[in-house]
Amino acid sequence: MGTVGFIFITFGLLWIASFLKLWMSPKSLSKSKSPFLLNADDKGLKKKLNLLLLTAHPDDESMFFIPTILYLTSVCHHNIYILCISTGNAEGKGHIRKDEMLQACLVLKVPVSNVSILDLPQLQDGFGKRWDHNLLAEIIGQELKNHDIKTIITFDDYGISGHPQHRAVHIGVCIFLKENMKLSQGPEMKTVDAWQLISTNIMRKYSGPFDIWFSILFLFWLEKEQSYCVFNKYPHICFSAMGQHKSQWIWYRKLFVIFSSYTYVNTLRKIRV
Repeated sequence: MGTVGFIFITFGLLWIASFLKLWMSPKSLSKSKSPFLLNADDKGLKKKLNLLLLTAHPDDESMFFIPTILYLTSVCHHNIYILCISTGNAEGKGHIRKDEMLQACLVLKVPVSNVSILDLPQLQDGFGKRWDHNLLAEIIGQELKNHDIKTIITFDDYGISGHPQHRAVHIGVCIFLKENMKLSQGPEMKTVDAWQLISTNIMRKYSGPFDIWFSILFLFWLEKEQSYCVFNKYPHICFSAMGQHKSQWIWYRKLFVIFSSYTYVNTLRKIRV
């Protein structure tokens, strides 16, 4: 057996070991009690939470956030709302991509009535188009008010791929949190929690299920901030959901879904203002 054969066998064994670890691990890990588990009220009843997933473009939810979505809907049984800031109309396919996202959300068991996709002149898709951070903060505040939402989940300050509009969404959330903190002083302070999906380096990003080992390592030994790991034991759902985005479902995105660590694990960290 040559060197190449040895490498392939080793890679295959590590891939299998990572899948076994994925299946053997609990569906989530945290140093402290899960912030997303249902809490009982004074009468012992568990009340579902309304949570907002905030994305920039159609297909963001299927490319990056599926472990989180499945955990919140299937394990925690919360009401998840999705707000997508644009229709992804950079190539003139906005109306198509909007319908594709709604189909993907059905695969993910998110009711279409809980999905909002904006199409504002000031917030159009395009790598070179700058989004107004203050406008984003206003939109976020209104969405939270409309649905009585107390928890936001979104991109971190790098935005996974470095896309400026992913990063703009994060900044909009931070501006909203600062303004909300100023307005919420007093005995009945209305706090809003926000969690960011952590961006990893390129080696981890394309390590597929291998990244569950690194995620666990960082969570328990290296992570100082309040963080939370969510595992996806059904990666085929990523293919099913992303496959609904037919206008985007070209060969390199199929490879992305296979090799992306975000298919298998999400690490969420609380946003500190």
